[in-house]
Amino acid sequence: MPSVKLYNMKASEVGNLELSDALFGAEYNESAIHQAVVARLANERQGTKSTLTRSEVRGGGAKPWRQKGTGRARQGSIRSPQWVKGGVVFAPKSRDFSKKLNAKAKQVALFSALSQKVRDNEVIFIDEIKVSAPKTKEMAAFLKAFKFDKTVLLVMDNSDEAVLRACANIPEISTIPASAINTYDVVKNAKIVISKQAAQQIEEVYGE
Repeated sequence: MPSVKLYNMKASEVGNLELSDALFGAEYNESAIHQAVVARLANERQGTKSTLTRSEVRGGGAKPWRQKGTGRARQGSIRSPQWVKGGVVFAPKSRDFSKKLNAKAKQVALFSALSQKVRDNEVIFIDEIKVSAPKTKEMAAFLKAFKFDKTVLLVMDNSDEAVLRACANIPEISTIPASAINTYDVVKNAKIVISKQAAQQIEEVYGE
């Protein structure tokens, strides 16, 4: 069972935290992570694009002019693709881009992503994610204390309105409840900050 340092919001070490070996000590599985990320991005696609083929465009039933003798190129319909307001060749149509991933595969990908982040020292565990007031400057001080200069994901054990408001004006910070943690958000962000209670919630949900 891996043991990691526990910090406070001021980046001071306040103790150690024992982690589940199954969740935070799993082997790296690049294939599972790739499948989870691809599925997430595919499921976000709307797939609502649609244009008309020549058979669907209104009008154009009559031949615009006779086949021969006009000096112009032969034409069969004014709704052919080369005409203005004509149909579209290989017209894109609405489709469902969603991909299904079973629960076990999602779990393997999440464990692998979290474990690799821990091994790369890209996960910070703190005793509590809390601010005294919903002020941006408090979260800015938190970033400065840990010397974060890239994207940060805060994994919270509750929906603290003060913390959410304090993070709202800082584009580098995103927040997520422990119950909604997923592979995509883990690999997308450079640093992951998990509160002690959030870590325990994750272990309760996914622990064996």
